[in-house]
Amino acid sequence: MLLSLETATVRFGGRAVLDGVGLAVAEHEIVCVLGPSGSGKSTLLRAVAGLQPLDAGRVLLDGRDQAAVPVHRREVGLMFQDHQLFPQRDVAGNVGFGLRMHGTAKDERVARVAELLDLVGLPGAGGRSVAALSGGEQQRVALARALAPRPRLLMLDEPLGQLDRTLRERLVVELRELFGRLGTTVLAVTHDQGEAFALADRVVVMRDGRIAQSGTPLEVWQRPADAFVARFLGFENVVEASVDGRVAITPWGKVPVAEGAAAGTRTLLVRPAGVRLLPAGEGLRCTVAARAFKGTHVAVHLQPADAPRLEAACALRSAPEVGDEVGVEFDPADVVLLD
Repeated sequence: MLLSLETATVRFGGRAVLDGVGLAVAEHEIVCVLGPSGSGKSTLLRAVAGLQPLDAGRVLLDGRDQAAVPVHRREVGLMFQDHQLFPQRDVAGNVGFGLRMHGTAKDERVARVAELLDLVGLPGAGGRSVAALSGGEQQRVALARALAPRPRLLMLDEPLGQLDRTLRERLVVELRELFGRLGTTVLAVTHDQGEAFALADRVVVMRDGRIAQSGTPLEVWQRPADAFVARFLGFENVVEASVDGRVAITPWGKVPVAEGAAAGTRTLLVRPAGVRLLPAGEGLRCTVAARAFKGTHVAVHLQPADAPRLEAACALRSAPEVGDEVGVEFDPADVVLLD
């Protein structure tokens, strides 16, 4: 493994912000760390960079303990959310800054800066003022600067957080293509699951300084580890249930589950696509409480008489109106038992 964290622990005022975290990142892998504010994801990044000392545990790069290695010798690149560009330097001066600090010869530095500006889609922009750049262009300059010294590990802290959604969605695709072309090993932190799922080979979800789940984007999306992860990913249909055979007894009545499910009290998730609408009078009776257009579908929020709300995903043409009475049944293919 290129990067390994072994029981990494950081305490602030007696509270463990990182609580015995173990994480490994393979060479050429893109790992995105997700989590709400205060979950420890940015502290993890700072600990790997050497900006935050550990109270316990180790950070290893290529198997070597980094405890005594200063920040500038760790062979890691770090790109912050606010880019932290130098306003008094032009684009080339910003991109080449790390190369100057490493004593790279001027001719080599000029060639490397031109190569990187081409790579990030800003050819010939070396003489421009960074203050005159758009947010997306500044993000590209910051990325080129982080890549300039050819770091073994590139770390991104909310790299697209200040950009509008359309630009973020375009740049995240470009970043994944770029990292794949360069073979870059990436450790990124973000609170935006869409960004993480589009960029990462592996997603790590953090909660209260610990790793709640780690897996491919598909694994995490299809089978959240627990109710916290499911709700963090935006799933609302999560309840406690009693499983017996192929049926779970829930506040919404009997919900079918896959054959072989372990009996007992479990946490149950029904994906919105698994909430099927029926004519009024059939199945679980619900009233449409709200609708939200999602572009590809309509999220319909349903209120049963004496049970938690349900969210259903409906095609635009068939979505009922607010106030309509409908029935509900559940598709076992979209029912997931957590824990």
